[in-house]
Amino acid sequence: MFYEIFYPLSSDYSFLNVFRYITFRSAYAGITALLICLFLGPVMIRALQKRQIREKIRADGPQTHIVKSGTPTMGGLLILSAFLASTALWADLSNHYIWLIAFVAVGFGLIGFFDDLLKLRRGEGLAAREKLIYQLILGLAVASYLTYFDPSRADYATLLYVPLFKNAAVDLGHFYVFFIVFIIVGTSNAVNLTDGLDGLAIGPIIIATMAYMAIIYLSGHFTFAGYLHIQHIKGAGEITILLSSVVGASLGFLWFNAYPAQMFMGDVGALSLGAVLGTIAVVSKHELLLVIIGGIFLIEALSVIIQVGYFKFTGGKRFFKMAPLHHHFEQLGWEEPKVIVRFWIVAVILAMIGLSALKLR
Repeated sequence: MFYEIFYPLSSDYSFLNVFRYITFRSAYAGITALLICLFLGPVMIRALQKRQIREKIRADGPQTHIVKSGTPTMGGLLILSAFLASTALWADLSNHYIWLIAFVAVGFGLIGFFDDLLKLRRGEGLAAREKLIYQLILGLAVASYLTYFDPSRADYATLLYVPLFKNAAVDLGHFYVFFIVFIIVGTSNAVNLTDGLDGLAIGPIIIATMAYMAIIYLSGHFTFAGYLHIQHIKGAGEITILLSSVVGASLGFLWFNAYPAQMFMGDVGALSLGAVLGTIAVVSKHELLLVIIGGIFLIEALSVIIQVGYFKFTGGKRFFKMAPLHHHFEQLGWEEPKVIVRFWIVAVILAMIGLSALKLR
């Protein structure tokens, strides 16, 4: 909105030329989203408490989590509202990628919203199969658009670029559609599995999003993309503003979600943020780097898969003391804040390794 209003006036008022720069608008988009969250956070907490929208702790979870029962949940609505509002204010709304990612955020957010709502009303959310079907439909819509209906990507739409190798790419053809769906849906659910401790999921989300902010900005800049030998994505630079809004909103939410949490994000937040992260990886053509940059989410998801598989294979034995992995460390005697901060440290290290891969070619 600001871009459309103020940039055309820059010919008469030269100081308004700053609205031309993605870096300027990104910085203030992040600040705007942060301030929205800090201002509305207490209001939302009171509203959630008034409507009895509170977390119910599973009986088979860690016993130390019983005290968390009754904490307001569905705080992801705050994140979504803040980053979408900030993006609307600071981004160039004629950019089709902005609308695509907003569609993903809202779509997966709605799935999470109804899942959370049903948990509150009847104790159980959407059936796993039903939820997966909705996610697959949304993922397929995004994949089809990026592969077949975005003319700017026609020359490289189905190429999968391999990190660490210059100009190394594999053409997946029509299979690339299913690969995109897997990335988006898989990341969405992996983030949801990670959201089990106060601030545990939102920290790595902030870190991974900041890493992809750098990647998407470089990919959208013709000169930088050429220098780094990465695929130039026309128009992708504008996504930096949306991602900055996500970071700002996530930081604002973390203010209330830090241990001991005053509010949880719920599926409405975890599913939408995970899907946005997966979509960014696909749009930037750095899907495989998500394995590194989003490594925390991958590890958490794999721990659940290993636990379930081992349990079935051995007839009831457990590979971990409890899954996802963060609960395993709790069972080993680690205090919750220690688990959270150490996972954040690992997330930072993985993001640094992922970013270094841009130059190691």
